[in-house]
Order: sequence, then C-alpha cells, then structure tokens
Amino acid sequence: MGTDPIFPLWSYGKWGLSPFLLGAATVLAFAPAGVFPLALVTFAVLVQLWMDAAPRRAFFSGYWFGLGLFGAGVSWIYVSMNRFGGMPMPLAALATLLFCAFLALFPAVAGWLQARIPASRALRASLLIPAAWVLFEWLRGWLFTGFPWLAVGYAAVGWPLQGYAPLVGVYGLSFATLSIAGMAWLVFRRVSRLAFLVGFFVVLAGGQALRHVEWSQPAGEPVAAALLQGNIEQDLKFDPRRYPRILETYARLAEESRARLIVLPETAIPRFYDGIEPEYLARLEALAKRNAGDLLLGVPYRGAPGEYYNSVLTLGTSARQAYHKNHLVPFGEFVPPGFRWALDVVRIPLTDFSRGAPEQPPLAVAGQRIAVNICYEDAFGDEIARRLPQATLLVNVSNVAWFGDSLAPAQHLQIARLRAIETGRMHLAATNTGITAAIDRDGRVLARLPQFAEGRLEIAAQGYTGATPYSLYRDWPVVVSSLLLLAVFAFVASRAMSR
Repeated sequence: MGTDPIFPLWSYGKWGLSPFLLGAATVLAFAPAGVFPLALVTFAVLVQLWMDAAPRRAFFSGYWFGLGLFGAGVSWIYVSMNRFGGMPMPLAALATLLFCAFLALFPAVAGWLQARIPASRALRASLLIPAAWVLFEWLRGWLFTGFPWLAVGYAAVGWPLQGYAPLVGVYGLSFATLSIAGMAWLVFRRVSRLAFLVGFFVVLAGGQALRHVEWSQPAGEPVAAALLQGNIEQDLKFDPRRYPRILETYARLAEESRARLIVLPETAIPRFYDGIEPEYLARLEALAKRNAGDLLLGVPYRGAPGEYYNSVLTLGTSARQAYHKNHLVPFGEFVPPGFRWALDVVRIPLTDFSRGAPEQPPLAVAGQRIAVNICYEDAFGDEIARRLPQATLLVNVSNVAWFGDSLAPAQHLQIARLRAIETGRMHLAATNTGITAAIDRDGRVLARLPQFAEGRLEIAAQGYTGATPYSLYRDWPVVVSSLLLLAVFAFVASRAMSR
C-alpha cells in the first residue's frame, strides 16, 4: 500500500485532482472526438491508482474519476434545465452537479469492491477490475429507470473491439476495454510482459476479425426512405404562433419526397394527435399513399382520460398502427414520486407521459417490420434487442434540441451506431435539429444531415433478418460472468485466508 515512486502525482493528486482530470480526459474517447486509445491510457492509470490501494482510497479515487467523466461528459443536462427548462442558473448548476455526483458513486463502489477482494496483480488488472466496473456500469443503466450514457463500450465504435458487439453488447465491450487497458498496464509494469502483450493484440485481432462476420441477411429489396429534419427551435416549438409554420415545414419536406417510407422526428407536431386538423392528417396520408408507402409521425397521443403518450403513429397504405414510448426520461417525461414540486421550478411541456406497453410488435409498414424507439430509448440495448428477430429495420425518432449545441447529439449518434452493430440491423435516426443519419448494420454512417439545418435525408434502407447472439441473450452473459468472476475471486481468497 505504500507510495509508488513511478506515479507519485497520479497516485496522490491533492483533493483527487489527478483521477478527476483522468475521468474528464476519458470523455475525449467518446464521440465527437472519438479517440478510443485515450480510454486505454486513462483506464490503465486508473488500474495504477487502484492497484494495492485500500478500499477507502480506491472508493475515493474511483469517485473523483467518475465525477470528472460525468461532469465533463453529461454537462449538457444543464442546458436542458436552464436554457430550455427555465430553471434558474444556480439551481440548474446545482442539480447538474448533484446528478453527476450520484453517477460517480457507481465507479466509486466498483473501486471499493475490487479492493476488498484479494488477488494477484495480473488477475486484478485483467479480470477483477473489469468485472467490478462492468457490474456497476450495468447497475447504473438499470437502477431508478437507469442512465446508461457513457458506458465505456460505446467508445469502441469504429475501432477493432466493436467486432465483439454482436456477441456481447456494449457491456462486453466495456469489459474488453478495461481488460486490455489492464494488460497494457501489466506490460508497462513488466508483469509477464510477453504473455500480456500477446493477450493485448490477440483481443484486438479477434475483434477486428469479427467485424467481417455478417450476422444477418438481407430481407428483400431496399426501400426508399426519407428522414425529415425540421430544425424547429426548441424555445419556439410550443409557441402557438409558430404552429402553422411547423405544419407547413413538415408537409413541404414530405411532399417533395417520393420515398416509400417517410419518417418525422419525435413530437414533430407539438399538439395532441386528436387536436391536429383532420385536413392536415389527410394531406400527410395522401402523400404517403401517392408514394405507395407509409409515413411515421411523431406526435403526443391522448388515450383514456389522464393518459397520454409520446408516440409514433402511421399514415399511409398500411393499416393504422402506433408505438407508445415505454422507457421514459425522469423529470423530462415523467415525474418520480415525491418530486412533483420540481414542476414549479422547471417549465418543460408534456412532463408526465404514461408508459407504453413493454412488449409492442414492430410496425408493419413500407414492406418492412420496423422496431421504433423514441429518443433516449435506444440507449438501452437490452430493450432494443427484445424486438428482434421479428424487426427488419430500426428507426429512432428524437428531439435532442433540448441539449443545444452540446456533446449530446454526437454521443447519441454513437449509441445508435452500436445498436445497429449489436442487432445486425440498419438504423435510421430522424431528429428535429440533428443528427439525422442512416447507419448500416456494421455501424457505418452512410449519410447524415448537418445539425441546425432544415433538410431531408433520402436513403435506400435495407431490411435484414436473422439474430445475432446478443439479440438472443442480451446483457445477461456479461453480467452473470462478471458476478461469477467476483464470486470466484472472493471464494478463493477466503479459502486461502482460512488455511
């Protein structure tokens, strides 16, 4: 447990400054910068901080690392609360800080747990730390409805490790990232240097080889699709004086397209479906039928009294169908019990949606079976995978205008890319202000629109069939394996101490 003469600053930075800066630097490994090798460096240094550290020291260094990671990586939450939610600046800053402080507890407890379990340096670096991190990363994506943003595995999109995604999903990529970071540290510290150097490159080479495996097969001919980006300013979207212009913008963009599938963003029409002028809906349906296809309309939908949904409804040649959002955003789309007072300090329209059913069939439109998800829902890979293998195409409709010109849209696109890879499906993203994009099943962005510009993205969308291993088993193999690793390490250590 003594000081390490090689890394005195990194090990004992005053007030946790060193791990805080490490965590903040890790954000550059994610989109939009996308410097994945940086994550290997920062996590290798985190291994150094946790190696031989007492549980209390590991907890606090993990906490400051997490505070830096989330403080820099999800600072866009402040924008939504202050600029668009109308929350006073000091209160919005405090709320953002408290949220990041809560998220930082997960890497902190991961550090504490791994430090409580005796293990050799080699096993700690390459297996024990990755298992503890992944377990609490998964818990962060599940507790209190979950916030899986900035899971480490997303940084691997576009790099060799992404080849493992159809097998083990984002948390498997997180495990692999931390494991090879640990191997890199072991090589640097001259612990079985050759063995771990070989292991490092074998893991990378295996991922690169898997990128060439086709886990799904084309289903029929590509369908012409058009993704509409209205670029409606968030602070004007719910202004009644702007409503006619919004209607005309989307009608014009749609009418100029001959695509068989036309997709509008989340709540593209800022009025309940039953309050939209019937002649306008007839206009949209007529143009969809003119193209011998269908239109997906993002709109709030009113059900029974006191019940309304964030929905996507279909218009066109196919039978009328609807998808109602199931995984809602706390405070943004529903108010958790005991927090009704929050509505007095933040002004967000439509803040208490009802949940759609957890199991909703894909929409059968334009010759495809489309698994629709709305905004934040595509951050939950396990839930997207439940819609397969029935779905042939993924479509996400979003309105990330809530976060302005921040890191959020690029991070969201990176998440969508990994969903395409995990499922072996093409993924279409239609957003209000960007980033509207078409993503192939291998995660490549085939085409995209610039942010904060009105436009229409025309793309040939290919449907696919078949099931990746991840779509069959989802996150459970990685979660259970991490638990088993921790249990085995703890059991072996307890047996050794009892002798």
